Amino acid sequence: MRIPKYQLIEDELRKEIQDGKFGTGDRFYSEAELVERYNVSSITVIHAIRDLVSMGYLVRHQGRGTFVSRSRKHKLVEFTDIEVFAGHWDEENVDVISMEEGSNPAIRTRLRLSDSESYYKFVRVRRIKDEAFLVIESHIPARFVIPNRGKDYYTSIYTRFREDFGLHLDDESFVEQDDIVFPAPKSVTELLGLEGEIPCVRQEKLTTLSDGRVAEHALSYKRWDYFKIEFGTPGYMGTKD
Repeated sequence: MRIPKYQLIEDELRKEIQDGKFGTGDRFYSEAELVERYNVSSITVIHAIRDLVSMGYLVRHQGRGTFVSRSRKHKLVEFTDIEVFAGHWDEENVDVISMEEGSNPAIRTRLRLSDSESYYKFVRVRRIKDEAFLVIESHIPARFVIPNRGKDYYTSIYTRFREDFGLHLDDESFVEQDDIVFPAPKSVTELLGLEGEIPCVRQEKLTTLSDGRVAEHALSYKRWDYFKIEFGTPGYMGTKD
């Protein structure tokens, strides 16, 4: 599969940032500089820059230019999304609410699909002790979906990738962005069985294979009281109670 030009540019620029060519807050290349450097159209350059902005590597300021984000260039840390119900795995279950072909142009772009490719949208709800705490909307390229198996075959997306295609998504590259949304979308609160305006943690994750293909784009909404994270530098042993 031929990798789009904007993706090659995006990958090269991201590597420059990760390798320390720019410091936090440094002014980044202008669009004109990148057009000349890669001999491509401004549309191609803008596509690459917008992706780097959406992933948090760059920030753009009207009338000032593009800069390396201070929030992305920092000391290496380890991140843990702590499951507050640890020890109750036997009481967890997942319901696949729907499975359908998707048509959202923005999602197609995130999945880097060609005009001839399609994708499937899965909506699932995770519960612990019969209490819903997470709504997951997964977008999977059609090449990784076996539609005639039915929606209940996809209670675990990662299991399907592993058993059907020999791919271990836990070991693949990903980028995730978490933010608080208030109020949570009505469709989400209904699936969580909650009433009124409540906050949720919105988690957007993009998992990419080593060959550049996107395996999954996922939008998750977690109940705020089920969200807990921990950061630490590599090798940190944590505090003891």
